[in-house]
Amino acid sequence: MNVLKPPGMTAHDVVNYLRRVTGQRKTGHAGTLDPGAAGVLTLYLGQATRVIEYMPDDKVYRAEITFGLTTDTQDRQGRLTGQKHAVNLTLEQVTAMFREFVGDLQQVPPMVSAVHHQGQRLYELARRGLEVERKPRRITVYSLELLHNWDWGKPHPRVMVEISCSAGTYIRTICSDLGERLGFGAIMSFLLRTRAGRFGLDRALTLEELTDLNSQGRLADVLVSVSEALEHLPMVQVNDGAVKAVRHGNRLYRPGVAAVHGDLKSHCQVRLVGSEGLLAVAKNLTDSENPDQMIFQPVKVLV
Repeated sequence: MNVLKPPGMTAHDVVNYLRRVTGQRKTGHAGTLDPGAAGVLTLYLGQATRVIEYMPDDKVYRAEITFGLTTDTQDRQGRLTGQKHAVNLTLEQVTAMFREFVGDLQQVPPMVSAVHHQGQRLYELARRGLEVERKPRRITVYSLELLHNWDWGKPHPRVMVEISCSAGTYIRTICSDLGERLGFGAIMSFLLRTRAGRFGLDRALTLEELTDLNSQGRLADVLVSVSEALEHLPMVQVNDGAVKAVRHGNRLYRPGVAAVHGDLKSHCQVRLVGSEGLLAVAKNLTDSENPDQMIFQPVKVLV
């Protein structure tokens, strides 16, 4: 389910809301989103919760950066910790710095993140006024592009950027680090997630729309099936005679394969599909030196 999360709600709030609306207790989400942010939040109902780990996890955001301010949360909701007049900062300086924030990077998670530290979430420690040492984590920023800019020559100029990145990237920290590198500090003053994996903002539905559809008995019209959600994985069609073995989690060998669609790479995940639909997610164990041999080990049986 592609949900447009409103600002002011946590991802867990959205999950609880839709549990009440749909009556489906087994509901989960992929990729949390800050309470103050809005945008795409993908929810998984029932058996679909079992495939969250196999979904594409890249994200696209639009973020506003305000220069000359720093807060203890790296965004506008936090306590002001520093202020400089950035009247001498130029747009050319900012965009030139963008190149330093694209590629494979090491990022220290902010204290307001949901990362665990000794069994507790960092944000729980932050609420108690504690700060602990955090290890940098590898992230990938695929692109960082300027969209709009305002207030140049004033104390706190702003830019709107589009950031495409891997899962686990903290946009607030990119904004903060960018400002620090430029010597003026910066905060994330607005955040909108426009894409999460295959799900885009153009097809995201508000909570009100989903509630109305459910009351009309039409919620199924907007649900994405597990099979469709996994279409990014290569498909291996299973002969009818091998379906029972796959359902029991047994390996699938060449005689049980009817056809292969997509590019098979060593140890990649694939979909095993029978005549009646999706059977399992499997790992390709095919020997690269003997590609005709074909071995697929089910790792998540879905029927």
